[in-house]
Amino acid sequence: MRIEQEIRLDYSDVLIRPKRSTLGSRKEVSLLREYKFRNSGGYFVGCPIMASNMDTIGKFEIAEILNEHKMFTCIHKHYTLEDWEMKDILHLKNIAISSGIGSEDLKKLDDIVKISPGVRFICLDVANGYSERFCDVVKEVREQYPTLTIIAGNVVTADMTQELILAGADIVKVGIGSGSACSTRIKTGVGYPQLSAVIECADAAHGLGGHIIADGGCTCPGDVAKAFGAGADFVMLGGMLAGYDETGEEFYGMSSKTAQEKYGTGLKDYRASEGRTVILKPKGPLKNMLQELQGGLRSACTYVGAQTLKDLPKCTTFIRVNNQYNRVYEGNTTGD
Repeated sequence: MRIEQEIRLDYSDVLIRPKRSTLGSRKEVSLLREYKFRNSGGYFVGCPIMASNMDTIGKFEIAEILNEHKMFTCIHKHYTLEDWEMKDILHLKNIAISSGIGSEDLKKLDDIVKISPGVRFICLDVANGYSERFCDVVKEVREQYPTLTIIAGNVVTADMTQELILAGADIVKVGIGSGSACSTRIKTGVGYPQLSAVIECADAAHGLGGHIIADGGCTCPGDVAKAFGAGADFVMLGGMLAGYDETGEEFYGMSSKTAQEKYGTGLKDYRASEGRTVILKPKGPLKNMLQELQGGLRSACTYVGAQTLKDLPKCTTFIRVNNQYNRVYEGNTTGD
């Protein structure tokens, strides 16, 4: 047993310090990024906001909406082969096929890849990316699909980020226990504060020419700005996209009892639920959230003089705080 004395931070522990800026308007800020990936040689061009591959979020319908904003969707793994065959996805450039790492999962992945030649991304998704088996699967999938861009996760430390990239991943998904519908931290005591995880994993990935996704922990557009300021190449959202007309009022973690009963035989006698199920108040159309999100990001950039999203990390200085904002009217407002 050992104790690391350095304090790690979540998004709520910091604010971005404003700086002198020559930008006169939010309209001057570009949120588009262009990446070339280390192992696949593939490209991404767009706004690097991602919809999570949770089954209420990573839907084809959401991909259609996010595509209009040049954003990304990780399609959830519970669609059938027939579902994929029925969908016209050739115009959806920025989507990923999600898969687990079991033999049946990988067979299904192969079948979907064969009938979806336009899809350029694979998302290998497990709750615990630290298993030796997971690295082995990443290597196998890289060998099988040398030109497809592989997303792999989840992890929260620099060493495992590097290992996954060296195994063949192009983009590492960072976050354990930080999601709004995740109860891993209280059920297992395992996790890592998300802001520090993003900073450390981004540094490790970028040193190898890799990329990362900040997955989980964002509660508002300001948190998304902090994630990009910390070095995230993509930010993945689940709870922030839940509760809208297109995503529905029921939202649950993919390790929750709800998900286990929906897609399996319920909770096995050797495991516990590590996810919450919540019913949200209707929030209206998703486009309202996307406008608020993009507007907040552009505003964050103007406060620190970043003309593009790419410039935000080098313009960002975090200050530690005891309180983020004034809560006196929290819960009594009609807008935000």
